[in-house]
Amino acid sequence: MSPESGIYTGQVVHARLRPKKHKLAYKVFCLLLDLDELEALDRGLKLFAFNRWGVLSFRERDHGDGGPLKAWVVRKLVAEGIVADGSIRVLCYPAMFGYVFNPLTVYFCHGQDGALKAMIYEVHNTHQERHAYVLKAGDAEGGRVQQAAAKNFFVSPFMPMECTYNFSILPPGEKVSIGIRETDEAGTLLTASFAGDFAPLTDRGLLRALVGHPLMTLKVSAGIYWEALKLVAKGFRIFPHTPIQPRVQRTRRRVMAKKSG
Repeated sequence: MSPESGIYTGQVVHARLRPKKHKLAYKVFCLLLDLDELEALDRGLKLFAFNRWGVLSFRERDHGDGGPLKAWVVRKLVAEGIVADGSIRVLCYPAMFGYVFNPLTVYFCHGQDGALKAMIYEVHNTHQERHAYVLKAGDAEGGRVQQAAAKNFFVSPFMPMECTYNFSILPPGEKVSIGIRETDEAGTLLTASFAGDFAPLTDRGLLRALVGHPLMTLKVSAGIYWEALKLVAKGFRIFPHTPIQPRVQRTRRRVMAKKSG
């Protein structure tokens, strides 16, 4: 059975395979948060805050559409015809002293029987845009969930859009593992992974994570730009930013087109 809210400490590894090799690795910690426990965690922990400033905090405005997060998750699932009426857990970096950047937030959506029904991969880029891939969990092979989705959201200026994400996930337990293989017609371009070990979500555990990873969220953001400079120095091709269009804007354009027609 999956644990409730907790701390996962481990390592992020990225490896670019083509057209030149490039690799990075750094230590991080993530929080696994049950959306139904957030207010209780806010009351019971001194080092964790929900929807307010704290040493370590989780804010709904940093995710989804900025509103109540559980309602957003449910809407996403319903839109895909997925029934997941049990617990919803989110794996992400916490805001540290008010600052956070989450390149990837993963939601584990369960049924009332506790079975994993779906996952939502919420991707953030440095243009302050975010996009969600909603995928059914399917049957786990060897304890891992295998999924795939066509890339349709701009993330890195060094990666083309015509790619596919292949996910290999070990759901949260004593360990968690998020593996992503990005491919194009010629094969694998990049692999990215996070593997972490579970610890209970307590003030002592949070303090240990904080001391062991000082200013982690700032380092995540700074690291993105530092690695970008390295890729530029290696001569990697730069692809233009393809901005996303808000759903409301797209809808208005369709309505205007119908009227003009």
